[in-house]
Amino acid sequence: MRPPVEVSVFLISLLAPGVLYTLNNVLALQEPLPILGVGLVVLGSVLLLVLLTVRHKTNVDPLFYVFAEFSFTCMVGLTNALEQDGFISGFMGFYLRMGEPHLSTAYAVMMSYWEGVFHFVLFLFIIHRMFKGKSYRSLGLLWAGSSIGHQIVLIPGVVVGKYGSNIRPAFWRNVPFFVVPFWAASVLFRRHREMPVVTADKVAEEQKKSLLTRPVDLLLSLLLMGAMLFSVFRGFVVLDCPLDTCFTYIYQYEPYLKDPVGFPRVTMLVYLFYALPLLTVFIYGLKTPGCSWMLDWTIFFAGAMAQTQWCHIGASLHSRTPFTYRVPADKWWPVITLNVLLAAVPALLALRCHSSPTFFMKPVPKGQTNTEKKKN
Repeated sequence: MRPPVEVSVFLISLLAPGVLYTLNNVLALQEPLPILGVGLVVLGSVLLLVLLTVRHKTNVDPLFYVFAEFSFTCMVGLTNALEQDGFISGFMGFYLRMGEPHLSTAYAVMMSYWEGVFHFVLFLFIIHRMFKGKSYRSLGLLWAGSSIGHQIVLIPGVVVGKYGSNIRPAFWRNVPFFVVPFWAASVLFRRHREMPVVTADKVAEEQKKSLLTRPVDLLLSLLLMGAMLFSVFRGFVVLDCPLDTCFTYIYQYEPYLKDPVGFPRVTMLVYLFYALPLLTVFIYGLKTPGCSWMLDWTIFFAGAMAQTQWCHIGASLHSRTPFTYRVPADKWWPVITLNVLLAAVPALLALRCHSSPTFFMKPVPKGQTNTEKKKN
C-alpha cells in the first residue's frame, strides 16, 4: 500500500538537512561555481524523486511539482534559520561562504523561518487537497502572494544592499524561484472560482447597501486609508525626505529602515509603488458592488503583506541586526503595533471578502442564482 502523496513529499523534504550536512562536511565545496552546479543537481534529483512518487497517477496537476520541489527548499531554509540562531551547526557554512552570504542576515533568517514553517505546512495541506480532488485555489493564491512578495524584496535587496558587491553564481538559482510563482499565480487566477449559491434577490439586496450602512466595510476602508498613509510616509523616509518628522522617525523609532543590508529600504519602496495602488483599488472594491476580483486579489495581497511584514518586524528585533538598527526598547510598542496592523488589515479584508462574498458577486437576473447564471 502506497503512502499518501503528501507523506512522500514530507519524507523527501526531510532529506534536505542530510544533503546539506554531506555537502558541508564530506564534499567540503570551496568554489562558487561548483556550488551552483551541485545545487542544480540536487534540485534535479529531488524532482526525479517526486516524479517517481506519482508515476502511478494519471493527470497530475503540474502545480504539484512546483509545490513538491519548493517543499524541499523550505526544509533547506529552515535548516539555515536554525543554524544561524545557534540551534544546530555544521550544515550551511559552505553555502554561506561561497554561495549566498546574505542568508546570514536577520531578514533572511526570518524569511527562512516563514518558508520552513508556514510555506511547508501550506504545501502539504495543498497537496493533500489536490489528490483528494478538493479545491486549493485560495490556498494557492495565498502562497503565490507570499512567495512573490518575498522574491521582489529579496533579489533587489541583495543587489542594492551591502551584499551587492559580493554576488556569487549560486545567487542566480533564485531566478527560477522568482519566475515560477508568477507562472503559478497566473494559472491559479485563470481557474474557476468556487462561489456559494446565492439568489438574485439576496445579491441585489446586499448590493443596495451603501458603505455607511456597512460598518465592517467602513472600518476596513478607514484602516486601508491608514495603511496607505503609513506606506507613503515610510516610503518618503527611505527616500531621505528632509522633513523633521521623517528624520525623527528613522532615528528614534525605526532605525532598521537605514540598515545597509538593503532589505528594509526595498520593502518600503515595494509598499510605496505596489502595495499603495492595491490598497487604493481595495477601497474602491469595498464601495462598489460586483467587484468579484476582490475575492482573489485580497487573499493574494494578504499573503504578500503577511510574509514581508513578518520578515521586516522580525529582522528589526533580531539579534543578528546590529544594535544601532534595532527598534529602541522605549519605542517598541508603537512601532511593532503599527507594523502588525499593516499585516493584519489585508488579512482581515481577505477574511471579510471570503466569509461574506455576496456584495462582490456579479449581479444575476431576478429569479436565478449566481450558479444558474453561469450555466446559461
